[in-house]
Amino acid sequence: MWTAVGNYLLRSKVYQDCPRVSLLIQKSRSTITRSPPLQYSAGVVQAAQPFNMNARIQKVEALDANHFVCIHWEDGGKSLYPSVWLRDNCQCPDCFLHSAKARKLPLEDLDVDTGVKDITLTDRKKVYIIWPNEHTSEFEAEWLKKRCFSEQARAKMREELFVPEHEYWGSDLQFPEMSFEDVLSSDESAYTWLSTLKKVGIVMLTGAATRQGELVKLGKRIGFLRLTFYGPTWQVQDKMDANNVAYTTGKLNFHTDYPVLQHPPGVQFLHCIKQTTAGGESEVVDGFHVSRKLKQQNPQAFQILSSTLVDFTDVGVDYCDFSMQSKQKIIQINDRGEMDRINYNNATRDTVFDISAEKVQPFYAALKEFVNLLNSTEHKVTYKMKPGLWNLQSQIRAAGLCSVVHHFLFLLPGASGIYSPQSQQEET
Repeated sequence: MWTAVGNYLLRSKVYQDCPRVSLLIQKSRSTITRSPPLQYSAGVVQAAQPFNMNARIQKVEALDANHFVCIHWEDGGKSLYPSVWLRDNCQCPDCFLHSAKARKLPLEDLDVDTGVKDITLTDRKKVYIIWPNEHTSEFEAEWLKKRCFSEQARAKMREELFVPEHEYWGSDLQFPEMSFEDVLSSDESAYTWLSTLKKVGIVMLTGAATRQGELVKLGKRIGFLRLTFYGPTWQVQDKMDANNVAYTTGKLNFHTDYPVLQHPPGVQFLHCIKQTTAGGESEVVDGFHVSRKLKQQNPQAFQILSSTLVDFTDVGVDYCDFSMQSKQKIIQINDRGEMDRINYNNATRDTVFDISAEKVQPFYAALKEFVNLLNSTEHKVTYKMKPGLWNLQSQIRAAGLCSVVHHFLFLLPGASGIYSPQSQQEET
């Protein structure tokens, strides 16, 4: 079944214009619509202008002692390709295994200082290159245009491959909802669900049976289940000598799960089987949105939380004996300066703290300010799950709390959120 979803995503990702899912956040309702790619400008969501994919070539020439190939497109644009990159990505059968879509050319056989010996254009749609060693390569115009090195083209490819856009939300969020059965039976619905989860960080699925086993169906729909030291599935309930704070009746703080793992879970599935009569409220907050607020009001605090490695630990006995240790930054930044994960669990934050003494108090002050923002009524959403309802949230971004009888499933690696349960029964 996952093969069908994968094929659908692949067709949508590169070879067609990828449909995007836009969540319209209003106090009165929440609607999922299909829309063009989104861009954010001055807080306004707008449809992005499509990248011009006219792939007819007007002229091709070698530049800089033949170390670059410049393509002049009929639409007036130009693309510059390093000769070494073209040779490395030769698509001939000797250099590329098309059945596996994998490179065969060993890097040790690549001349990194190569230029082109000769270059010609065929029918305005193919570039033919002869290399100094007489090897030949042929490149389709469309293939080249998609891999243009301009910032605009690279941004377009990042958007298609990684769906990087986020929709930030606060207490006015109306959860996007979809049918559980539709996601199981329809590839398009599954794609819409996954796209929305990636963009918003949380999705509700409705109409699931109130019995164990439904969780595994959904997990297998999109991937495979990962074994943890709590086993393939488990019940979370009040226990004597609890080996996890979730096995107590006390309220939990906003957190992401398992920052102690080298690769923390990406997506968390919560299946509500039974709800308590009194209480049972859950809370969730957008960790990315709160981090942006922190950066605006206290850039120094943001810098501390995005640069300090914090020790996490988890030791105990459950499915097996375990002793886990890791270092994570509370706010994880990628190489483009963008937030790509929140790692925060106060319960498993270690007493060991591997920083110099004078940096400790400023770290605590920064973390306290971040946690205060997480708990602000302006940012958190409070709700009560009903039996048969699924809460699917990104562990990269969403943090939460809940007090209902749940099944839990984690997929590794993955998404974003902060979650904070109170008293609960869960299965993963």
